[in-house]
Amino acid sequence: MRKEPTPEEARKYHEQGFVAIPDFLEDAELEQWRAAVDGAIAARREQVLPFITDRGRGRRTEEEQHYYERVFTQRINLWQSNEAMRALVFQPALGHFVGQLAQVPGLRIWTDQALVKEPFGNPTGYHLDVPFWSFSSPDAITIWLALDDATLENGCLFYVPGSHKAAKFDLIDIGRDIGALFDIYPEWREVTAVACPVPAGGALLHNGLTFHGAGANMTPGRRRAMTVGYMPDGSTFNGTPNILPPEYLATLEIGDPLDSESQNPLVFRRDGNGI
Repeated sequence: MRKEPTPEEARKYHEQGFVAIPDFLEDAELEQWRAAVDGAIAARREQVLPFITDRGRGRRTEEEQHYYERVFTQRINLWQSNEAMRALVFQPALGHFVGQLAQVPGLRIWTDQALVKEPFGNPTGYHLDVPFWSFSSPDAITIWLALDDATLENGCLFYVPGSHKAAKFDLIDIGRDIGALFDIYPEWREVTAVACPVPAGGALLHNGLTFHGAGANMTPGRRRAMTVGYMPDGSTFNGTPNILPPEYLATLEIGDPLDSESQNPLVFRRDGNGI
């Protein structure tokens, strides 16, 4: 695993809102991630789709859900139920790399997500991550690990460069209209998105406010990816339930710190020694 981002990678990340690291994992590490993710998905048989699509409207309609389930197979917070995933997600080197790139004092895990675009899977509409989540921060960051080659043919990611600088938190669901986000942000409609194919073992890191989507999988093969989303230490509850367990949610009021070590553990602190 790469230990430190280069100055050029950090510059690109903060300027564009994303950066590609094609050589992030060693071959043996890639096989560990593949085995752990495949095993954790198999053990977690049910599809877990907790995301609230609109703070006022509630969950998706049956038709919307049917489409969404064919965008990708999704499993969340595998670290909470699978020891192999926990060991990988909690590697100090992983939190250190992401924290150094984000340039924040500390990072907590918000969620991990296995995202498998199945054969002939639907495209992923352009969206932002943070508006789905239970905190609002311009410094949230996600790492997206390619477990298979992510190509133009099987649904690689696309990013709109610089879009994180809009610093808005409007929520647009991942639905049939893959460009609905640009109805909310018309000033970004003419900015050309950047395709980011990445080989297996490579990583993409993006700001939680960067516009991004993915193409359809036009192949008979699966495109597996594992992501970890992080929130800056000190983030507070914004009233959105998202993936928070009901019993924990019941203890929160808007403005409360999201600092539960069992739900959102600290994985990086900028003190020279990680955590």
